[in-house]
Amino acid sequence: MAAMAAAMAAALRGPGRRFRWRTQALAGGVRGAARGVAAGQQNYDLLVIGGGSGGLACAKEAAQLGRKVAVVDYVEPSPQGTKWGLGGTCVNVGCIPKKLMHQAALLGGMIQDAHHYGWEVAQPIRHDWRKMAEAVQNHVKSLNWGHRVQLQDRKVKYFNIKASFINEHTVCGIAKSGKETLLSADHIVIATGGRPRYPTHIEGALEYGITSDDIFWLKESPGKTLYGPQSVIFLSIYWLYLKLRVCSISMLVVGASYVALECAGFLTGIGLDTTVMMRSIPLRGFDQQMSSLVMEHMESHGTQFLKGCIPTCIKRLPDGQLQVTWEDRTSGKKDTGIFDTVLWAIGRIPETRNLNLKEVGVNINPENQKIIVDAQDVTSVPHIYAIGDVAEGRPELTPTAIMAGKLLAQRLFGQSSDLMDYNNVPTTVFTPLEYGCVGLSEEEAVARHGQEHIEVYHAYYKPLEFTVAERDASQCYIKLVCLKEPPQLVLGLHFLGPNAGEVTQGFALGIKCGASYAQVMRTVGIHPTCSEEVVKLRISKRSGLDPTVTGC
Repeated sequence: MAAMAAAMAAALRGPGRRFRWRTQALAGGVRGAARGVAAGQQNYDLLVIGGGSGGLACAKEAAQLGRKVAVVDYVEPSPQGTKWGLGGTCVNVGCIPKKLMHQAALLGGMIQDAHHYGWEVAQPIRHDWRKMAEAVQNHVKSLNWGHRVQLQDRKVKYFNIKASFINEHTVCGIAKSGKETLLSADHIVIATGGRPRYPTHIEGALEYGITSDDIFWLKESPGKTLYGPQSVIFLSIYWLYLKLRVCSISMLVVGASYVALECAGFLTGIGLDTTVMMRSIPLRGFDQQMSSLVMEHMESHGTQFLKGCIPTCIKRLPDGQLQVTWEDRTSGKKDTGIFDTVLWAIGRIPETRNLNLKEVGVNINPENQKIIVDAQDVTSVPHIYAIGDVAEGRPELTPTAIMAGKLLAQRLFGQSSDLMDYNNVPTTVFTPLEYGCVGLSEEEAVARHGQEHIEVYHAYYKPLEFTVAERDASQCYIKLVCLKEPPQLVLGLHFLGPNAGEVTQGFALGIKCGASYAQVMRTVGIHPTCSEEVVKLRISKRSGLDPTVTGC
């Protein structure tokens, strides 16, 4: 059996041991050969391809239900050579390190506030990137290990191999050492997620730029520090000085996605000279009034924006800095700046290209390479499923992937019929002033129901924490998007302010249960908190009244 399995795996290699699929060698009853006695590979009830949040949740749930489960995961190093362990994007290069570095930036702001509250803090305040990065990376590594232990405890077999389909029930995986492994299963779940997109049409983009796959694993600071975090006056003067000369910004973030603004936000917050180059609008897909306020707050706190601009070329200078050339889309004029680091945050590409999906009949969207699934997460092949970011039409959020994975396992092995509900999923953008939302944006509500059927209640507010420290609260804003017809069902909540994630999570349950505007107004607020301001929204946009709220 072992000899025959080795011969089958050898047939998958071309000359010079370059890995390539030779499906013609497997024709004529591939499944029977792969799953039969002769093949000798390992067989499972469930095989999960992808060791991220959704895949791990699905695998562990199936194992809890008594099934034989395997997880296949392999991280291809980024173009800059960054690699990481088990856990997927969220754990390694997404939510977890992002939130921790966001917290580092918030602490810098709190230190600035501290003397207003009686704390004597030595000046100037400096941030140590190496110390922060080491702490964050050590925590991430502990999570990697924790996932390995959890799989072992649940008797889920883990394979650190790069897998691709050879038929509908079988994959072949290759380890870093070159060793091949054949695995087959009754059910296969694809949960491979995505990776950052590089603008390969731009000269120097791949060679000299980094992405969110790299920023959290840098050992050294990616840019110059400007005399302590949130030194707005200095930053403004420095920016004016640069505009009068050659524009020389230390850290350039290209893109206006939530990844772009979150990274730019914490980079500015820890004291790095940061600018964002954006082609069009910020936070596409989010409520645009809220998105504009997010950007305004970032601008007022030191992040610079090059609006309506696109990069055209990157060159490395003899001193190691990067010379970036860009074009203003409105005027057509070109400009040049010098940067220490360029971070691309222009979207993500699903990890489907190397799975050999076409050969086994799994349909993908040719425009975005995502896998087409139905409401039960089933692909065009009945026993192959896709969940998380790799699936077409799904929100690219860790919690949705986790829940979808658990529910899929329960449907397959737990005699459940529950489907994942993708309506009213809450989320938060962890920019310096956090933006939390659940439900429809104002634009979506108007498009779906018509302007005449929508009522929007809104207010500016000032967090109590901002008063003593004399912080600017001009972008702290809340709005409820409701149907105009009684009982005025809440279609969406949008909250911009401190701890937005905590606030949004609480109201998400009510909106999920069909809360009306009247019910929200009858909810007793917790005083004195920012979330209390939500239940005080009395002004409609239609009224034309000033939406400024002064708390007690």
